[in-house]
Amino acid sequence: MKTATKTLFALTAAAAFGGFAATGLNLLLEQPAQAAPTPAAAMPAAAALPTAVNGTPMPSLAPMLKRVLPAVVSVNTKQRVRVNTPFGDDPVFRRIFGIPAERIAQSLGSGVIVDAQRGLVLTNNHVVEDADEVQVMLADGRTLKAEFVGNDADTDIALMRIPAQNLTAIPVADSDKLQIGDFVVAIGNPFGVGQTVTSGIVSAVGRNNLPGAGFQNFIQTDASINPGNSGGALVNLNGELVGINTASFNPRGSMAGNIGLGFAIPANLATRIKEQLLNGGVVRRGTLGIDTQDVDARIAKGLGLAETRGAVITRIYPGSAGGAAGLKVGDVVTAANGQAIDNAEALRNFQGLQAPDAKVALDVLRDGKLLKITSGLREAPKALDGAQLDARLGGASFAELPESLRRQGLAGVLVEKVERGSRAEQNYLQPGDVILAASSGEFTDLTGFRAALDKTPAQLALRVLRNGRAYNVPMR
Repeated sequence: MKTATKTLFALTAAAAFGGFAATGLNLLLEQPAQAAPTPAAAMPAAAALPTAVNGTPMPSLAPMLKRVLPAVVSVNTKQRVRVNTPFGDDPVFRRIFGIPAERIAQSLGSGVIVDAQRGLVLTNNHVVEDADEVQVMLADGRTLKAEFVGNDADTDIALMRIPAQNLTAIPVADSDKLQIGDFVVAIGNPFGVGQTVTSGIVSAVGRNNLPGAGFQNFIQTDASINPGNSGGALVNLNGELVGINTASFNPRGSMAGNIGLGFAIPANLATRIKEQLLNGGVVRRGTLGIDTQDVDARIAKGLGLAETRGAVITRIYPGSAGGAAGLKVGDVVTAANGQAIDNAEALRNFQGLQAPDAKVALDVLRDGKLLKITSGLREAPKALDGAQLDARLGGASFAELPESLRRQGLAGVLVEKVERGSRAEQNYLQPGDVILAASSGEFTDLTGFRAALDKTPAQLALRVLRNGRAYNVPMR
C-alpha cells in the first residue's frame, strides 16, 4: 500500500513539474529577441524531470511492461472475398479484363495470451470474424497459425489456440474492483505499426450506451485505443489484465484516431465467456422471461411515478423465472443488482450479461411502493426449429436478433438457416431475413415468437425485413 501511494504521488508530482516546465519554456520563447547575446551562465537551462521527489525515486512502467509485453500478440487475418462484376460470373469477361474471381482481404488486430500451457488467446470477435486464416505474431517474432476455439458476437469476444511452447500468459485481475481514476495501460498493435504502449486512467465503468455494439458493460479509458488495438490488453500498474481493448469513439470515424474515448471489455466478463466457450462452445445467457418497454411521460403519469425512468413490464411468459419470483405486469424495474435500469434496453442488456443460473436483486416500483424482489434466471433460447413452431416454417431455423441490430431500433427474430427445397424456402424465406411481426401475435424475441405460435393460426403471415425493405410474406 505504501509503495502504491508513493507511486501515485510521484506520478502526480511528475505531471505538475512537467506542466511547470512547459509553461516556463513557453514564456521564454514568447520573450522578444535581444540585440546582445545573453552570457551562457545566465541562460536558463531546460528543466528536466527530477530523479526523485521527496526522496522517492521517479517510477517507471518499464519493469512491469517487461513482464507483460510477451503476453500481448499481433493478430493478422485473411479472408477470401468474391469480386463482383457488372457481367456476373462470365468467365470470358473475367479473362479478357483480367478480373480475378476473388481477392484476399487482410486486417490487423491484437490478442492476449491468458493460458500459457494451453496456448489460449483472447481477442475481439470483430478482429477474426469471417476470417479464413488467422496468424498470430508473438513478441519474440514467432508467427503461428491460430486455431479457432469459439466466439460470442454479442459480447465481441473470441477465443483462439496457438501451438507453441515457452509462452507467457498475463495474470487476470478482478475487474469488478476497478475504480474511476485508476491508472491503466493499453497494449496492442495500432495501425499495424507494431507493439505499442499507451497510458491513461479509468474514465468510467459500466458504460452500456455505445451505438452498434452488443451486450455492453465497458470500461472507458483515455488511454489511446486506435484501430489495430482491438483485442489487446488493458492492464493495471501491477501488470494484471483488467480489460480487452475493443473500440474507440470518434465522431469522424475510428480511422480518424483517438480522442480519449476508448472502451474495453472487463476481464471478468471476458473470462466468463472464455470458460463457456471452452466447456461447450456455446455461450448461455439468462432471462427473466418478460417483455418490457420504456417508461415515458404518459406511462409515468398513469402509474403515478415521480420520474420517467425504468422498464415497465408489459408481459410475463408462462413458466418464466420472473413470474415465479412474483413479478407482475405493470411493475417498473428501476435497478438490478444495484445497477440503475433507465429503460427497457438497459434491462435487456443486464440480462444478456448474466448466466442462466444467476440470482438477481431487483428494485421494483409497484403501486407507488418500492419492493426488493430476488429472482433466478432461466436459459434464453439460442435457436428454434421452424417445424416445431409451425409446419409452414419447416426447414427454417430462427435465432435471436444480434444485439448490434437491436441497438439500431430493430426487434424480432433472425432467420438463421433455410434448407433447400423446404417448405420455408417455398414460402420465400431466406437466411438473414429479420422477422419483425406475425399475424399470430406480437413478439420481440425468440421467447415471444414461440409464444405467438403456441396456438396454430389458420392463416399465418410474417412481416419480413430484407435488404432494408419490409415485406408481408404469407406462409402456406
